Amino acid sequence: MTGREPKPGAPQPVLQARGLVKRYGRVVALDHAEFELYPGEVLAVIGDNGAGKSTLIKSLSGAVVPDQGEVRLDGQPIRFRSPMEARAAGIETVYQNLALSPALSIADNLFLGREIRAGGLAGSLFRKLDRSEMRRIAREKLSELGLTTIQNIDQAVETLSGGQRQGVAVARATAFGSKVVIMDEPTAALGVKESRRVLDLILDVKARGLPIVLISHNMPHVFEIADRIHVHRLGRRIAVIRPQDCSMSDAVAIMTGAMEPP
Repeated sequence: MTGREPKPGAPQPVLQARGLVKRYGRVVALDHAEFELYPGEVLAVIGDNGAGKSTLIKSLSGAVVPDQGEVRLDGQPIRFRSPMEARAAGIETVYQNLALSPALSIADNLFLGREIRAGGLAGSLFRKLDRSEMRRIAREKLSELGLTTIQNIDQAVETLSGGQRQGVAVARATAFGSKVVIMDEPTAALGVKESRRVLDLILDVKARGLPIVLISHNMPHVFEIADRIHVHRLGRRIAVIRPQDCSMSDAVAIMTGAMEPP
């Protein structure tokens, strides 16, 4: 179960990695790592601190360039040199720190770096923004995800609760992520009620057909919403398990090396 080639006629991975190697001096962060994400699934990535899962995710999202190996998107080899290249290809990442600008409005945060210009000379020559269109799309994206508690699209992000901020980050990712959404510890700093809302958001995104990579240390959350669980240890994938076939304690034991992978 450490990674087999798909059978003929089986679904092909949306995002795939083979033999990824990344070294930082004498430290091997990735040791011929493998990865597959299939259409319409939530794939959880778990691993102890220092296992290399962050480097794996950064390699898939353009933040790190691997020393060796291959990444494929929709079956085509890709080599991202930056997160911007990954975003342009349809891979959006929601980082643990959310990467939001607190002083800017919700609409401005959604379109940060991708602002819509006004038509005519005002936009092309004077770089005027079409703020009404940006507000309209922002409201539409929030409504699609059921974020109805946010009433004012022009309010500063710093005035929102933790769960609402996470919702804005997820809305931004789903608005522009046409292929894959990666979520790094999305419930780490949230309370029980707000964590519940974020999990519902993830399921809403899945229902819209976008495959999701979920990096999390929260085993109850992983076992609740993941279709498959990628277990990372010592720089490589050591197992892929399904929540219905394995207990949480077994998953932790495999992750820490106390149990042999199936």
